Amino acid sequence: MNICVFLSAADLDERYTRPAREFAELLGKGGHTLVWGGSDVGLMKVVADGVQEAGGRLLGVSVDFLAATARRGADEMVIAKDLAERKRLLLEKADAVVIMVGGTGTLDEATEILELKKHGHTDKPVVLLNTAGFYDGLREQFRRMEDEGFLPRPLAELVFFAEEPVGALAYLEESQGIE
Repeated sequence: MNICVFLSAADLDERYTRPAREFAELLGKGGHTLVWGGSDVGLMKVVADGVQEAGGRLLGVSVDFLAATARRGADEMVIAKDLAERKRLLLEKADAVVIMVGGTGTLDEATEILELKKHGHTDKPVVLLNTAGFYDGLREQFRRMEDEGFLPRPLAELVFFAEEPVGALAYLEESQGIE
């Protein structure tokens, strides 16, 4: 399976890097391909290292203005002209999406895939990995949107919230019929 991971390129502490590394190792050992923003810094590097060390493939989609930080030695690297094209390519190349901790770029990517799902333009499974409760506030906001009628589909059809990496990958594999 090609699994797109949206996440931060920031250097973060162990409460975020440990679960990211754990998910990456599970992904690699499962024979999956990481589809990611292509960066070789911060949490993006942690995940790419973990996948590669565990035998998985790396398919990166960087962007012109970040090409200097693109990972050398990825199995495949595409350089998009802008962020919009990058998002489009990441989603096109993915069978499923995992949203890890991140900033505004990650939030932008997350809301775009959920908007596409909401309107029936994709049926790819989406997991929000809620590491260290990072997305508790966002989950609450999504629930409020659902409760107050802002979502035309149940929240559970749009996104699965996982608290641990093993649950995130298990959900994705089950949704794709992988045992």
